[in-house]
Amino acid sequence: MKNENLYNYILGIADNSLILGQRMGELCGHGPSLETDIACTNISLDLFGQVRSYFQYAGKISGDGRTEDDIAMLRKECEYRNVLLVEQPNTNFAYSIGRQFLFDVYHLAFLEQLQKSTDLTLSAIANKCIKEVSYHERFSSDWVKRLGDGTEESKAKMQEAINSLWTYTDELFHQTEADKAMVAEGVDVTKLKDAYYKNVGELLEESTLETPESKWFQKGGKEGVHTEHLGYLLSDLQYMQRAYPNMEW
Repeated sequence: MKNENLYNYILGIADNSLILGQRMGELCGHGPSLETDIACTNISLDLFGQVRSYFQYAGKISGDGRTEDDIAMLRKECEYRNVLLVEQPNTNFAYSIGRQFLFDVYHLAFLEQLQKSTDLTLSAIANKCIKEVSYHERFSSDWVKRLGDGTEESKAKMQEAINSLWTYTDELFHQTEADKAMVAEGVDVTKLKDAYYKNVGELLEESTLETPESKWFQKGGKEGVHTEHLGYLLSDLQYMQRAYPNMEW
């Protein structure tokens, strides 16, 4: 493939939103209040909308006739390039919020940089998505503060979620070959790392939560090595397309 690095790079971006969108969609009907339930569902829809733009671009440059549906639904588990963070299950509401928050802070900073990319299509997609992701970051941050500085039980659950999910944060800044190739296009995720941990730490402090001190991190998702959770998620996500081939979104 002529643009293999660009294609894989797009998958890395889009798969994060695809898998997190599926996770947030699983919360439909399970939110702590009607308003919050609807908000989680809307975040899911936002992420799926972003995914379509990315996959349409990926299909265009693939050169083999693949459609956005083929790319989204018909790959094997090892062909997905999302980070491990976004595939973690909805253990409880605090866990879902913690996962969303830790990704949102990165996602917003990433889109701000992607807007400056010399790839005009990616820049345009980032410009279109950033307002939605800015809302996502405010929503998840507000809930982290609400739970962290809430009751004794909510604080304990929020802290437990952050502690558990922390091990997956460093992968956000891990550079694959595709990431390295895109540095020339004006996008370098390694430059986001210091500001990310600073912003996350400040929000956790405001929420009366402790920033984990662990320096032990897991990675592999960007290379297609995933936790056991992704296989179960894909069995739900891909069921209709595999049971009834050639369906379209």
